[in-house]
Amino acid sequence: MAGNFWQSSHYQQWMLDKQDLQRERQQDLKVLTEDEYQKVMIFFANFIQGLGEQLKVRQQVIATATVYFKRFYARNSLKCIDPWLMAPTCIFLASKVEEFGVISNTRLISTCQNVVKNKFGYAFPQEYPYRIQNVLECEFFLLEMMDCCLILFHPYRPLTKYCADLSSENELLPLAWRIINDSLRTDVPLLYPPYLIALACLHMACVIKQKDIKQWCAELSVDTDIILDIARTLIGLYDVWKNYDEKKEIAGILAKMPKPKLSPSRPPSEGPNGQDGSNNSQNQGQSMQQSGMQSSGP
Repeated sequence: MAGNFWQSSHYQQWMLDKQDLQRERQQDLKVLTEDEYQKVMIFFANFIQGLGEQLKVRQQVIATATVYFKRFYARNSLKCIDPWLMAPTCIFLASKVEEFGVISNTRLISTCQNVVKNKFGYAFPQEYPYRIQNVLECEFFLLEMMDCCLILFHPYRPLTKYCADLSSENELLPLAWRIINDSLRTDVPLLYPPYLIALACLHMACVIKQKDIKQWCAELSVDTDIILDIARTLIGLYDVWKNYDEKKEIAGILAKMPKPKLSPSRPPSEGPNGQDGSNNSQNQGQSMQQSGMQSSGP
């Protein structure tokens, strides 16, 4: 594990730019508008948050799971793996990486079923279809896609240090912390180093609390344009929320969302030994339908 962010895989492999994200999303943006895509990402970040709270994991586990989720769909279409399956998989993996402990298989699935039914039934009225074997299979896809780059640096620690330096732990820290949590609903964690995200959230908290920290900011060697760009992104998120009724809109957006393509991994007429594989193909199709994953082809 790199103790230095600048030497970590987070910085060296997973700091993306806006053009990368836009290019990778073109397939989904043929079906969804950019606004609808953003609402899908907001919804599943909320789902991960609700699932994590129900499982009583730390906020850092939830933040790590959300970034894993965003990383996967930064490089893959929504139709590769069902987000309803990817979300609990990210929580399952993040709980181990952040040393919270392994969540028991039965508890993970039963909690998913309860959270979907009781909190998100307006978006998914059916019974939650996935089981632990689907999560375990999905975990391998996620690990492979991220090239096992699992250690993340979050803005919480630098924020705590900045607030201590300002002697504003009680005044600014709780509000700025909540703004960091909100930033997980945007692309900010994929685009910017965590210390800059922390500064932008602190800046927004100071504006809300009408606290002047211009002198303190002047002593920092940071690009203020980047800070303002992050702040604008977060303000855009709040603008979306202001006019967005998730319970009324999200079901229609999810219905439009690209779905995993279910296809057998070999032609129906060819079994593993060149024999008639019609029964084998049928079983594979059922398996892929249960897992919500796209076949990788022959």
